[in-house]
Amino acid sequence: MLAMRRLPHLNGLKAFDAAARRGSFAAAGAELNVSSAAVSRMVRVLEERLGVALFERGANRLRLTPHGRTYHVGLCPILDALVQLTEQVAGHAGSRALTVGVGPTFAVRWLIPRLPSFQAVAPDIDVRITTGGAAAPFADDWTCGIKLGDGSWPGLVAERLFDADLTPVCAPRLAQRLKSPRHLKPQTLLRVAHAPEDWPLWLEAAGLAGTRAAGPTFEFYGQALQAAGDGVGVSIGIRPYIDDDVAAGRLVAPFGLSVPKGSCWYLVYRAQRSRQPAFLAFQRWIRQAARTPIG
Repeated sequence: MLAMRRLPHLNGLKAFDAAARRGSFAAAGAELNVSSAAVSRMVRVLEERLGVALFERGANRLRLTPHGRTYHVGLCPILDALVQLTEQVAGHAGSRALTVGVGPTFAVRWLIPRLPSFQAVAPDIDVRITTGGAAAPFADDWTCGIKLGDGSWPGLVAERLFDADLTPVCAPRLAQRLKSPRHLKPQTLLRVAHAPEDWPLWLEAAGLAGTRAAGPTFEFYGQALQAAGDGVGVSIGIRPYIDDDVAAGRLVAPFGLSVPKGSCWYLVYRAQRSRQPAFLAFQRWIRQAARTPIG
């Protein structure tokens, strides 16, 4: 009779690996979407199972012990192999399922309105849209994601889709009063909390470097753009979020000046996904959709 494997708890291994890579229980908790106390507790259980201390715990630091370093060096290739094996099996068993990770504004402003065209060319694929914001880490269960950045995400393939250009937008009635950029000075300029550099970039390019954006601040671009459409003020618009509304006349870009944000939109995925039929269908579709003009 074969002996039963006495494996350590997988959650303990995940907690230890994350803490070793991140250098703190708090950062590991953020990665795993649990509290730092939960990470600490799982690591402690693992240490008790092994009979050795894996970390030296200080007031403001977390350092691997010699045992911890040895364990982590050996554990990393095992976890990598487990991820690859899982993706390989899932790629065959669930090849018609597609999970796309995107920020909430990108989902609402660009991806969801175009999903019918993807469903038309791939009706048998089970599409799942999950949102986590611009700063959300790439989840292992995502087939792919769409992210704004410089194209550098370790462990991921990044395929450029389109540029992220900035230009002010507002409701049609307000646009009638904006004949030149200097007419922005008395206006309410709507801001996005995680992109404080947007207005200064555009205003400097427009020759208004001394003008300060002063107006309500919103958590997401989508909220600021909704407020602009409702006449609250002028929002800094980022492409492609504004393209559909401008084409439909719900928003107006009153000036001809667009300024590069300094980052682009990318389709990101793990290399192992590139062989899966559902991903290949989505990749072909989004490449074409990114090149297709609005309207």
